[in-house]
Amino acid sequence: MQDTYRTIVNPTEGLYKEKGSKFKALAFPVYSEDEVKDVLAEVRKKYYDARHHCYAYTLGADKSRYRANDDGEPNHSAGDPILGQIRSADLSNVLVIVVRYFGGTKLGVSGLITAYKTATADALEQAAIIEKHETVLLQAHYDYPQMNDVMSLVKEYDLPVRNQQFELDCKLTLEVRKALQEEVTAKLEEMEKVKVKMLE
Repeated sequence: MQDTYRTIVNPTEGLYKEKGSKFKALAFPVYSEDEVKDVLAEVRKKYYDARHHCYAYTLGADKSRYRANDDGEPNHSAGDPILGQIRSADLSNVLVIVVRYFGGTKLGVSGLITAYKTATADALEQAAIIEKHETVLLQAHYDYPQMNDVMSLVKEYDLPVRNQQFELDCKLTLEVRKALQEEVTAKLEEMEKVKVKMLE
């Protein structure tokens, strides 16, 4: 199973200027469509005075979830060139939004394609690239006495803990490599009074 992918470590920016128009590219690491919506909303609020907020993203190790949006620019002149750059850099779990300030002179479709492509390439060139494994979030529910067994499994598999609640009834949210999901789930469920569910 192909569960490794390349993504960017931190948000980065790129810039392209042409005939008074400014194209500011903002690249973000993202993990879900909900996160994409949140980031878009923030960018639209921050750059509320821009004429267009065009974007593209890919998600998943197999890059099967993706979208390109022209946000009012001519068809395929903005979203597709952005998506093309993400793909040619072989990245996933990446969102690039290009904010355009119109300079008064029309650039034509080929000019726009060049602008969106170049701004995106600039942002991605600034990024540190990391190889990651696709992961799922598992939530374990257990009674306090099972704590040691659960924690030793967390240690054995070196699982990042995303959330924890330690009361009489404990909850632990773990990030697990997709390829190990069944194995880790089975080991947790073998323990007494431990329930596991996958989080969306």
